[in-house]
Amino acid sequence: MVHVLNSQGLPDVQAECPDYPINLTRVGVTGVKKLVKVERSGDDRPVVLISNFELFVDLPSDRKGANLSRNTEAIDEVLEEEISLPVYEIEELCGKIAQRLLERHEYASRAEVKMKSEYIVKRQTPATRVNCQEVVDIFAEAIARNGNRGYLRKVVGAEVVGTTACPCAQEITREQVRQDLVEMGMTDSQARDFSGRIPVATHNQRGRGSISIEVRNRRCVSIDRIIRIIEESMSSKVYGLLKRSDEAMVVARAHQNPKFVEDCVRTMAQKVVDSFPDLPDDAQVTLKQINEESIHRHNAFAERTATMGELRSELACTPAEPA
Repeated sequence: MVHVLNSQGLPDVQAECPDYPINLTRVGVTGVKKLVKVERSGDDRPVVLISNFELFVDLPSDRKGANLSRNTEAIDEVLEEEISLPVYEIEELCGKIAQRLLERHEYASRAEVKMKSEYIVKRQTPATRVNCQEVVDIFAEAIARNGNRGYLRKVVGAEVVGTTACPCAQEITREQVRQDLVEMGMTDSQARDFSGRIPVATHNQRGRGSISIEVRNRRCVSIDRIIRIIEESMSSKVYGLLKRSDEAMVVARAHQNPKFVEDCVRTMAQKVVDSFPDLPDDAQVTLKQINEESIHRHNAFAERTATMGELRSELACTPAEPA
């Protein structure tokens, strides 16, 4: 066998022809951990993220393998270059790494970078106002392509845990409560009024909401705002620390604000449109909710992928609520 030699005169096995000449969509490395320092405006201290990277390029049919060591070299180079400059958006960092991958892998036409980190947010418990910290997952992605149709696509988003209360089971329980109150001597009108005022029992789910938004032309999409939207789209936030009065408030809030998994996604859509008016109509948005059921063996799932323009158009046709 005749080996291809690299610039040092050593065999370059990756550059040889494979046994089966087939293009591969993605070849790369996963599980690359790096520290990333993200600067914040004002007097806020920078955020240091322990981040997990995935890096890929496409591979043409005439190459046996990709030079995977170049992927980690690209990360190290970009991070070292950026460490002396303020980094405000993780999606911008992913975009630079993706472009560097294309420079390093001259045979590739497409590069993809994914970054996922745990992000600490400060919270106060709802009743006792005790300071606490919560962990949410944030992520960014970038896809760079060479050629006449070259582009750089960047996405940023978050996944947040909350709780939801089932509206269907609650209405069944509410009707049972009303019937019991009537049997105890209340009028039907009084029973309906009372059962409508109290947080009637239902079954709950731990919800996982996710939003990813395509970012264009260095427009900044606030991670903290995305996190708030997801939290506010479920029945209630959840907390790592809760005293008894906090627990009572969280339970009451959730049962006074029951939501189907579909309701969560639609609420996210409405809040994204209201919160990001500067995003262009062709920016892609993915909204996802998974509810881990408590009384069923299955989980509930809902998702919407659309452009900002499509969401704006649909929500503009939403009829006004009656006065």
